[in-house]
Amino acid sequence: MKRTIIIALIAVTGFSCGNSNKSGGDSFETKLDDFIDVLYQNNKFMGSVSLSKNGTVIYSKSIGFADIEREIKATAATRYRIGSISKMITASMVFKAAEEGKLDINQSIENYFPDIVNAKHITVGDLLNHRSGIPSFTKDKTFFEYHTEHKSREEMIRLISDYPSNFDPGSMNEYSNSNFYLLSIILEKIYDTSFNELILDKISTPLELQNTYYGGDIKLESNESNSYTFSSTWVKETATHLSIPMGGGSILSTPVDLNTFIEALFNGQIISKASIDQMTNVKDNYGMGILPFAHANKNGFGHGGHIDGFHAISIYFPDEKLAISITANALDYNINTMLTSILKCYFNESFEVPAFEQVEITSGELEKYVGIYTGEGPGVFTVTRKNNILHAQLNDGPNDPLKYLGNHTFTNEEVGANFRFDPTKNQLGLEQSGVADTYLFTKNSQ
Repeated sequence: MKRTIIIALIAVTGFSCGNSNKSGGDSFETKLDDFIDVLYQNNKFMGSVSLSKNGTVIYSKSIGFADIEREIKATAATRYRIGSISKMITASMVFKAAEEGKLDINQSIENYFPDIVNAKHITVGDLLNHRSGIPSFTKDKTFFEYHTEHKSREEMIRLISDYPSNFDPGSMNEYSNSNFYLLSIILEKIYDTSFNELILDKISTPLELQNTYYGGDIKLESNESNSYTFSSTWVKETATHLSIPMGGGSILSTPVDLNTFIEALFNGQIISKASIDQMTNVKDNYGMGILPFAHANKNGFGHGGHIDGFHAISIYFPDEKLAISITANALDYNINTMLTSILKCYFNESFEVPAFEQVEITSGELEKYVGIYTGEGPGVFTVTRKNNILHAQLNDGPNDPLKYLGNHTFTNEEVGANFRFDPTKNQLGLEQSGVADTYLFTKNSQ
């Protein structure tokens, strides 16, 4: 009997979003509504989106449920775990502490954490831009054995102190959640107060952020949301105990609050312009608690976040005075692709709105794509068929499942990359960030 696989096909319709400030056509708000509705209707997104221009909210939409089982609908007041966007808030408080003379960005961390390997050579700045050499506790194979349990500060510091160094401090960078856990502990020590109180005193109260704070157990009665991952239906995720990430990922917020925060950051309401310049000085693709982001010829800064089933991103474009934030408690779509589509819509650029239909492909037909592909790009792709689904593995990286889009094209939705096969030429074109055939690979002969 012929076995077939039913896989989602993304059919696309190209159109240009009209900015509401421009004459003719539907407003960009209407087009964004359509785009977000399509994602929701096809089990791709639940959450909230907000855009702010010159400090004024110009678009806001919430969709789906904060809790599916109890049918609690998401609203603009629904609070989401924002994961690593917390790092941007933590970094701003570190620079604030430096301006107040509480610490020096260039001082070593030896006095705070004498047992950490290379502590006397690691600076506060090394922690901020991931150049410390301290491994990330989230990459430890034991992390998922304890991530739902409370961890004391002493336990976490001991765990981090037991790691060997990955490289000499300052010699290179490697993203590490351990860095920002340590920064939050430093802040607690120099101010002699809890990280929770620091967020309120330094950020939320001065900026009148009603929905931004250090989280704890999820409280639905306080407008907090559960998170979900998709597996034929939405399945509730277990929640990481927020004693573990601290300054690296413990904060809850909303898109409106996030936009208010990042606008205030760049407008000098939190730290000085000199500190902002230092914070946004990019080295090897990292700033200090902030990351660069480019769209067409427009340059922005911000951060993304992912914890459990929560995904979030917050970006600010200084020249355009535009802030955009997305918070999701259920996402089966690449958040960077979603962000790019929203920006294209706002800037009146042509973009593709997905419409999800079904297509059949036989397991036998998948075999023609299987093989090892080499080229001048980032390495070697090994394409396999596993459980009747095509998988692609770059070098020794994860072996990711691919979704069929039709016409010999597959996608890795998690990273936003498309794989365009040409079986007649035994070639594979990799498309990233919307640029076709960014890399070209050739299938090895059998």
